[in-house]
Amino acid sequence: MDKRTLYKILWILTFGIAMGYLEASVVVYLRELYYPGGFAFPLELMAEHIGTAEFFREASTIAMLLAVSILTGRSPTERFALFVIIFAVWDIFYYAFLKLLLGWPDSLLTWDILFLIPVTWVGPVAGPLINSLSMILLGAFLIYFCHRRMHPQLKIREWIMLILGSLLVILSYTLDYTRFMLNEFSTAQLLTYYDSTRLLDHARSYVPRSFNWWIFGAGQIVILFGIGSYIHRMMHRGRGEEKRKKTI
Repeated sequence: MDKRTLYKILWILTFGIAMGYLEASVVVYLRELYYPGGFAFPLELMAEHIGTAEFFREASTIAMLLAVSILTGRSPTERFALFVIIFAVWDIFYYAFLKLLLGWPDSLLTWDILFLIPVTWVGPVAGPLINSLSMILLGAFLIYFCHRRMHPQLKIREWIMLILGSLLVILSYTLDYTRFMLNEFSTAQLLTYYDSTRLLDHARSYVPRSFNWWIFGAGQIVILFGIGSYIHRMMHRGRGEEKRKKTI
């Protein structure tokens, strides 16, 4: 791998680590305001303007990751690879810095609120860390094959496996909260926000009950099959190209 690529990856990793610290520091401030005795469910109700700011902050972090990967990558495949690597590094170091700054989480099975778009995602800390390792694996091989100029685009079947697996993982994160809300409201009521005060009052009483490791595990297996299929195909292509070069 040439020095330019290594230099780029070094700065990409630096950006992801810095983003992790930035995210962790924001959480430190929020927990000092809303959870001075330590973070726990049920969630404290934020002021409306702070909740709105938090929603758009999360959207902004994704936009920042996209912007850096688009500006840095030289092809669509490399940009996608850089995005998933930055995202994964950000997530891993977010939890590392929270442990350093707050001594939290207590274990990898500690529940956390993971995301707010389009609904609340919750799950054990181990979940997003496992996802991040899979993303780094995929991103690393995408960059490796980009560097070797081997037409490293993912095939449709590989995209299908990655997307299907990701949807199953997202389902595992949102299933418990969605069930909790649907026990009180219909789907139509949730979509139309027919009584926002009542909806918020019910949502703030939510305490995670169970995480469906079966759905999560199935999603991860599908993702790893997609990654494995891609690696096998590209390795086979590489061996074929080497044989052709030797016969010329």
